[in-house]
Amino acid sequence: MELYTTLEIEQLQQNEDLPYLIEIMEWVKNFLGRPHPNLGRPGVVCPFVPHSLKSNSIRLAVIRTKDLCAEQLEEVVGRYRDIFLKMDVKEQELAINRAFLLIFPDIHIEDASKLVDSVQQKLKPLFVESGLMIGEFHKRNETPGLHNPNFRPLRSPIPLLAIRFMVEADLPFLESPADPYLRIRYLEAYINCFANKFTDETKFKNAHQALALAKEQTAIFK
Repeated sequence: MELYTTLEIEQLQQNEDLPYLIEIMEWVKNFLGRPHPNLGRPGVVCPFVPHSLKSNSIRLAVIRTKDLCAEQLEEVVGRYRDIFLKMDVKEQELAINRAFLLIFPDIHIEDASKLVDSVQQKLKPLFVESGLMIGEFHKRNETPGLHNPNFRPLRSPIPLLAIRFMVEADLPFLESPADPYLRIRYLEAYINCFANKFTDETKFKNAHQALALAKEQTAIFK
């Protein structure tokens, strides 16, 4: 379960996974870490990437999946969650900048939507309740951007899952599930995560309103 920072990748020489590590590292720098004309807002595609790169806080791992079923892959990703949570925060690395990118070069593009998305959906509740976010990236990802529905920010050259700490700005991703029971689970975890640490009063109110609405919807089903 080898994890490499971007600086370590630049120093690697003989490693069979090096081409995949380099390709994703360059995608992070040149796509996620830069502005895009179709983004729909100013700034870079992922606001955390420049700071994460500067503090060398992004770690990448290549995971071979040829002999793994979906359940085994879930177990592997779950172990990376544990590693993520147990890592100490170094002086040069703020926790908010930490991210893991788990790269799956063996997953064919035709299978990415089924396998990567299903693992993400299965594990997301556990991650959210741990104060984390887990995102799915691949070439066929159809998730629209928040500010431009025609933009696809979650498309990557190789299928991968990204792990990072939850932030207040994640509210739109947690109030979007159609299932009100899942929404309640996400929103309660979100509110508990920030508790008295909210810096944005609007997000605090919106989260509670969304939670109340979800609970009303579940009452209708009873």
